[in-house]
Amino acid sequence: MFDSILASTSSVAADEFIICTLISIGLGIIIAFIHSFKNEYSKHMLLALIALPAIIQSVIMLVNGNVGTGIAVMGAFSLVRFRSTPGNAREITSIFLATASGLAMSMGYVLYAAALILVVGAVTIVISLIGLAQPARGTKQLKIVIPENLDYTTIFDDILDKYTSKAVLGRVKSTNMGSLFELQYDVVLLPGKNEKEFIDELRVRNGNLSITLSRPIVNREEL
Repeated sequence: MFDSILASTSSVAADEFIICTLISIGLGIIIAFIHSFKNEYSKHMLLALIALPAIIQSVIMLVNGNVGTGIAVMGAFSLVRFRSTPGNAREITSIFLATASGLAMSMGYVLYAAALILVVGAVTIVISLIGLAQPARGTKQLKIVIPENLDYTTIFDDILDKYTSKAVLGRVKSTNMGSLFELQYDVVLLPGKNEKEFIDELRVRNGNLSITLSRPIVNREEL
């Protein structure tokens, strides 16, 4: 089923090279679309994903069993690691997908490369649509500064029960040379509750010190 479109792997004709390169660019465009789906991205990242399969394919076709050329290429690619910053997990996955499709195209396995992109892309899109491992919709981050003499374990329980369906104390941090505590909650407001009234009641309890209610910050996962 996954037969190569190349007549011979030992030598590549000009028309075969052009066909494989055009297909590689097309596969790169699909990978770039998958990467951009419900994801933060840059224009440069998309351009790299479009070009990478064709570049990998061309390099492997150029090496074509030549040990000396292969070692030189390996040394050149090893330098790229020290000239680039680490990306997040999805960026690394997209780069590996583009590399794998380029390797498959260098041997003429068009259906293999297309099937790989189709399967991985479908899984990525489905996970993005269902929001797996994303913060719950409506979850906000609440930061409250209190004096050190207040018992933060129960001081806001009645207010949180009144205005939220979920309130989890995630972090306690001392500030201002230990004279203040900063409490960080993950909260979900009850439907119909007014944020200003919620904050006003908290201000009365914490002595009108700083209170911040915002969307949660999602950390960039790195490989």
